[in-house]
Amino acid sequence: MILSITNFITYLDCERKYSPYTITAYKKDLLNFEEFCEREFEIKEISVVSYNLIRSWIVSLVEAKISNRSINRKVSSLKSYFNFLLKSKQIEENPLRNHQSLKVEKSVNVPFSEKEINEVLDFFDQDDDFELVRDKLIIELLYSTGMRRAELIGLKESSVDLSQNIVKVIGKRNKERQIPLLNAVISTIYNYRRLKKEIPDKGDYFFVTKKGEQIYPTLVYRIINEYFGKVSLKVKKSPHIVRHSFATHLLSEGADLNSVKELLGHSSLASTQVYTHSNLKDLKLMYNRAHPRSNKNY
Repeated sequence: MILSITNFITYLDCERKYSPYTITAYKKDLLNFEEFCEREFEIKEISVVSYNLIRSWIVSLVEAKISNRSINRKVSSLKSYFNFLLKSKQIEENPLRNHQSLKVEKSVNVPFSEKEINEVLDFFDQDDDFELVRDKLIIELLYSTGMRRAELIGLKESSVDLSQNIVKVIGKRNKERQIPLLNAVISTIYNYRRLKKEIPDKGDYFFVTKKGEQIYPTLVYRIINEYFGKVSLKVKKSPHIVRHSFATHLLSEGADLNSVKELLGHSSLASTQVYTHSNLKDLKLMYNRAHPRSNKNY
C-alpha cells in the first residue's frame, strides 16, 4: 500500500521536525497537485504519475501567472514526497530525479538603514496602548535578535527569560538558540507584559492579539510594512528585511561572522556570508581608503 500524503506530513512533523508553517505549505502544494491530477487526468493516486503529467501541471502553473520561484517551491514539495516514497521502498524511482528548476532572477534584498530603524521606533511615543506597545516590541525584537517571523510568532511566555535577559528561540529542525536582550528591549517587554495582563488569556503565546489569540503571519507582515512604509521608499518591506538589517548592521560594526551565524540560527556559514556583501557604503569607504588611485575624498 502506498503511503499517503498524511503519512508524509506526519513524517515531516515528527521525524524532520519541520515548522508548522513549512508543513502547511507542503500539505497545500501536494493537495493542489492531487486535485490537478484528479481533475485533468482522473488519477487519484499521485504516487503513480509520470514526469510528463508533472510537466503538464508545471505548464498550468506558468499559464496561471504563478512566479517561477513559487513553482519551484511547489515542485520541491512534490519531489520531497517522492523521495519519501522512494526511501520507504514504495516506488522504484523518483519521476522528478532529473527535473531542472525554472530560472529565477536573483533578488537583491536592500536592508533598512539605521536611520530608518530609529525613525520607525520614534513613532511609538505612547506606553499605555496595548497594540502600539506590542507592535513596537515586535519591531524591536525582530531587529535586535534577527529572529525569523515564524520564530517570533511561536514565542511562548517562558521563551522570554528576564532573569537572564535572554530570549529562547525555536528555529528550524526544532533547534533552540538563546539570544541576549538589549536593555531598551527589556524595558518594552516589562511594559508589554503589564498591558497584556488586561488581555483575555487564551494560551501561553508571548505575542497575542487584543482578543488574546496568537498573532499570525500576515499581521506581523502588515505591522512591518505599515510602519516602514512611512519612512522608507524601499520596494520590499518585510520581517525578513528587518532580519537582513540586523545581520548587515552587526557585520558592518565588526561583529564576527560565526557569532552572527549563531544568532541567526544558520546551519552553515554560506547562508550568513550573503550579508557580508550588503553594506555598499562601507565597501565604498574601504575602497577609497585603500586604492592607490583614490583621491581620498571620502
